[in-house]
Amino acid sequence: MSGKERKRLVLMAEVKKGSMSVAEAGRVMGVSYRQAKRIWQRFRRSGDAGLVHRRRGQPGARRRKAAFRDRVLARFEERYADFGPTFAAEKLAEEGLSIDHETLRRWLMEAGRWTVGRKRHKHRAWRERKECFGQMVQLDGSHHDWFEGRGPKAVLMVMIDDATNVTVARFAEEETTEASYDVFEGWVRKYGLPASLYVDRESIYRCERLANVEEQIAGKEPQTQFGRAMEQLGVELILANSPQAKGRVERRNGLLQDRLVKELRLAGISDIQAANAFLTKTFLPQLNTKFRVEPRSAVDAHHRCELNLKEILCWEETRVVARDWTVAWNARWFQIEAEHERLSLVGRKITVRELRDGSLQLLSEGRKLRWKELPARPQRPELEPRRVGRKTMVNPPKEHPWRQRGIAYSERFWRAERKRGADAKRAHPQAAAASGQPPLRSGFPTAAAA
Repeated sequence: MSGKERKRLVLMAEVKKGSMSVAEAGRVMGVSYRQAKRIWQRFRRSGDAGLVHRRRGQPGARRRKAAFRDRVLARFEERYADFGPTFAAEKLAEEGLSIDHETLRRWLMEAGRWTVGRKRHKHRAWRERKECFGQMVQLDGSHHDWFEGRGPKAVLMVMIDDATNVTVARFAEEETTEASYDVFEGWVRKYGLPASLYVDRESIYRCERLANVEEQIAGKEPQTQFGRAMEQLGVELILANSPQAKGRVERRNGLLQDRLVKELRLAGISDIQAANAFLTKTFLPQLNTKFRVEPRSAVDAHHRCELNLKEILCWEETRVVARDWTVAWNARWFQIEAEHERLSLVGRKITVRELRDGSLQLLSEGRKLRWKELPARPQRPELEPRRVGRKTMVNPPKEHPWRQRGIAYSERFWRAERKRGADAKRAHPQAAAASGQPPLRSGFPTAAAA
């Protein structure tokens, strides 16, 4: 019996004892006097069973026919066996089998093809959505078997606006800096630069090394290439402390791993290029139409990008110019043209920039330099080092001035020279004293004394 029927049982028992009239019981039950009399008569004839609703346990008037139910379940088993009830109901409606998703869920549970399980989660503090479109955009890479073994492995780079659920996605072979650049550029081309970007702590976005001396003097933290690009564009990069912190993009990844995989299967797509075309033209417009949320504020927080995205979303490194005006980078050597001689670049640092299309740029304080690539490493004349104890000594060549003046001779030579000078001094003591000048290092008298 339901709670309502139990209350009526108590009232009918009071009427039976005579402590309450039928009219009073009707007013308590909230029914008319005639309805109260009918309830009392059923209770007198059938007892407690008379108060139970007589339609209970019987099929409903709007119940679907058994043939339709069997047809829906057979189609579900044939084509949508791994679909959820909600998504499967949408696809069945496209085929003309219109069925409510809750009805389909109940049918599947009765047939033993769907189970409901609840997981326990740690306590998390709820965060309210941002107010404006573009105020914060979440970015993440979703690793999944997107082509179900029909094609190569791929990762889906997903960006979702925190205020509106607007989504942009792009397939790539791996989750790399280049893949992040590509999906971010697609967002900027379509909507503009967001105010902030919410990402995880992958090595693409977070630099693990310690700050060098120059960064410590400037008071800056070490940055990755992606972080450096965001700083130049004026986009705040926020690092999440847990996957739950950026739960909006994580839930969107779960939806895409469910729906997009099946859509790719139905469309017969098994390669990254065709999948990206399908995302742009078909899937994402439908997804954003269905799941878009109106923001609390009509203000668009995006701002227009007036910089060259291709020259910012790239890789930059600093290199020192050698004395022959060459720069080494990634086992390649570049010769700076002579027209930049007035810049005096020898010994100074310049920036080597590699764009995503593979082209290179050399810059000095923001100015592009003209250069040419050398076919091999330049040959530089170098002295052969010689190890002496813990020090590295260099043997001067024979034509070196020291060799001509006798400075680089051995200690045996100088001992012989000093001995010969001492013998000469003893042989001519008066000549050495008459000169009035100190003797030479070798011991020989000065030119005047001689």
